[in-house]
Amino acid sequence: MMTRLLVSVVDDDESVRESLPDLLREFGYAAQAFSSAEEFLASEYVEQSRCLILDIAMPGMTGPELHRELIRRNNKIPVVFVTAQGDGSTRPKMLEQGATECLSKPFSDAALLAALTAALKAG
Repeated sequence: MMTRLLVSVVDDDESVRESLPDLLREFGYAAQAFSSAEEFLASEYVEQSRCLILDIAMPGMTGPELHRELIRRNNKIPVVFVTAQGDGSTRPKMLEQGATECLSKPFSDAALLAALTAALKAG
């Protein structure tokens, strides 16, 4: 039996945490959702995650701050940022900081699957 790759979702929006893991499972991945960067960092799933779908703007530690912390810890997990508040400069800035992709909410299933595929190939 093949083990499903774990994709973790970190987003303070409850509707995203409820819907995105279901979609990820439909894509064939295992999924875990976290309401904050701090919750993710305290979990047992940091080392198991093969990709991170990460909201940019969250209370407490932001998505980019979590990404930098993971890099500081030498955890090179591929990151797909998602945001509802981005402007034209957000995506290039996130890509420059090492993200695989940055999607604006709402994004299509196809866009998410393409970003995940790219992230997992890169990782």
